[in-house]
Amino acid sequence: MPQAIHTEQLTKRFGRITAVDCVSLDVPEGALYAFVGQNGAGKTTTIKVLMNLIAATQGSAMVLGTDSRNIRGKSYTQIGYVSENQEIPEWMRVGSLLEYLRDFYPTWDSALEQSLVKQFDLPLGRKIKALSRGMKMKLALASALTFHPRLIVLDEPFGGLDPLVRDQLIESLLERAAESTVFISSHDLAEIESFSSHVGYLESGKLLFSEEMSSLATRFREVEIITDHALPHLPSPLPSSWLRPKSSGALVRFIDSRFEEQDTRTNIERLFPNAKDIQFRALSLRAIFLAMARKSEEA
Repeated sequence: MPQAIHTEQLTKRFGRITAVDCVSLDVPEGALYAFVGQNGAGKTTTIKVLMNLIAATQGSAMVLGTDSRNIRGKSYTQIGYVSENQEIPEWMRVGSLLEYLRDFYPTWDSALEQSLVKQFDLPLGRKIKALSRGMKMKLALASALTFHPRLIVLDEPFGGLDPLVRDQLIESLLERAAESTVFISSHDLAEIESFSSHVGYLESGKLLFSEEMSSLATRFREVEIITDHALPHLPSPLPSSWLRPKSSGALVRFIDSRFEEQDTRTNIERLFPNAKDIQFRALSLRAIFLAMARKSEEA
């Protein structure tokens, strides 16, 4: 499958600090890819390297088949990029900014522009500096969608926005999904889970996993075991894929990060021969994220 984004051993250091650490990533064309991780994990730095806003220390990145080091000028006519901290000329009026941008994009769609202005209720005559944060984000997204980009890159677009504004932004993204690849970094895990097709988890600059959302949901399970008597302690060693194992009396809980029902059940029966009830429960993306983050803190 063609890749909209492909990196190999991508690394970015700032002095002694490694912000992005040997990240090898594939984002298929047409994907709605969620790039998640804690604050400081390296998500924004990765995106800035992809957009050629900063240079990598080592490794390589290809964006829409172009070396990221060559992303400039006309390359941006195929990429819609919106950042949480994106600078917009606040002295301009909303309508003047949209008019100014039209000449830079050969595929600018005036009908789509009018549709997004109406959908987002953008006040064309108002100065940008007078807009709320949510309205500024709507304007940035409208500017990034109106020229039908092949790739839409969004860096923390939902931070601090009210639910109605988030819903409007997500609705617009989904409407464009058929013609674009979407690469989105966000902490709003519940919203991302509702529409993403793929997910990558970055921790301390390292990519811990990158896969289809359906695959991730299948391999993570919360496991609950009830034994026929209270356990003085957990058996050891436990499988490394069992995250945050805890026991309370006759109850044992953990999260299996490599769940295969038969293999998991076999391990449970071997380690807990007195188990009388075993339950498996699916996890939300937020619960998976928290389990991975807490595992890191404990380590």
